[in-house]
Amino acid sequence: MPTVLSVENAVHAKREIERLETEGFTRDNIYIFAHDKDREEDIGKALDTESVGVGEKGLFSSMKNVVSKRGDELRTELAATGLSKEEAAEYEEVLDTGKLVIVAKK
Repeated sequence: MPTVLSVENAVHAKREIERLETEGFTRDNIYIFAHDKDREEDIGKALDTESVGVGEKGLFSSMKNVVSKRGDELRTELAATGLSKEEAAEYEEVLDTGKLVIVAKK
């Protein structure tokens, strides 16, 4: 089961990611989510975390997300990291508030 955290901003995310690394997680298995796609990409690049790609989502889901709303896309990506559909919906609501969500898998 993945470890999931919500944080207020990139500074808090950096601190939590460093803590996760001390617990044995690698940056290759840490994903950061933000409701704004540009913010998510910028923070992910700055903190050297992974983004959910075709390998995690599958080709069909990736193609479907091209025309989906951001909320639908986020729920799909969160579920691709190992969260249940219910958990993905719950954390997508957290993202709606402007927070960041970090998912770490071993």
